[in-house]
Amino acid sequence: MDPELEAFVPLFPQADLTDPIIQRKKFAELAAAVPAPDTTGIEIEDRTVPADPDVMVRIYRPYQAQGAVIWLHGGGFVMGDLDTEHPWAARLAGACGAVVISVAYRLAPENRFPAALDDAYAVLTWTAEHAAELGVGPERIAVGGHSAGAGLAAATALRARDRQGPPIRFQLLNQPELDDRQETWSAQNFTDTPWVNRDKVAESWRHYLGSEPASPYAAPARAEDLSGLPPAYIATAELCPNRDEDILYALRMLQAGVSVELHQWPGTFHGSQAILSAEVSQRQLAELGAALRRALAE
Repeated sequence: MDPELEAFVPLFPQADLTDPIIQRKKFAELAAAVPAPDTTGIEIEDRTVPADPDVMVRIYRPYQAQGAVIWLHGGGFVMGDLDTEHPWAARLAGACGAVVISVAYRLAPENRFPAALDDAYAVLTWTAEHAAELGVGPERIAVGGHSAGAGLAAATALRARDRQGPPIRFQLLNQPELDDRQETWSAQNFTDTPWVNRDKVAESWRHYLGSEPASPYAAPARAEDLSGLPPAYIATAELCPNRDEDILYALRMLQAGVSVELHQWPGTFHGSQAILSAEVSQRQLAELGAALRRALAE
């Protein structure tokens, strides 16, 4: 493990999702401890996207934005909100120069699949319809997220392709949660990794799916056909149970003719980019912003 990251491992909560209510509180406390982002030059606005039910979003609008990204927070489908994601959404907006639309999608287990996906897709549709108001071109809209949110972003891209919905320019997938089957080497062997391990991922999927079988829109790795998807940037952490399913998804997209940039970060664990003082974390966050900036540039 990267020595700068290793020193912070004892500060991360135990990898446990058995009680979502308790874990949401711990997740919020962890996010609140993150240094506040510099929001100079960024207009921030909370909006309600009309849907059934309505979806709350927080819009980060930098000066002269290049495009927009529908941004979906992490938290294993059961944790996270606009406030816990604020440090990262604001930093992403500053780094990429795009309008970042952070989505407060419904959480499991109170709202299981497809509630979160429905919310994400409603925001995508709304963004395309209101592109002029947001100051961006409708052809320069991306989807992205971290962890479970990145899995939702991948599922949103699949649904948009299959429904011939709003065009998506790019997928920014950071350590995505893509496969409920947990059959890869990393999913089976990373039983004691920091913050996220095999059991925590299994609990996440149980909360999200309940007793229902997974479809490709719940677990995108189950999709048989990945052709016609938007270009993607996929980042993986070396000590993350999702690592191998992410690499396989990138490979399968490449084999299906989708342009993919894959970055495997050595010495990192799932969510370790939250340790802002570490040099590798700074590089991770900068790369996410740079990848999105390149994808949305004219």
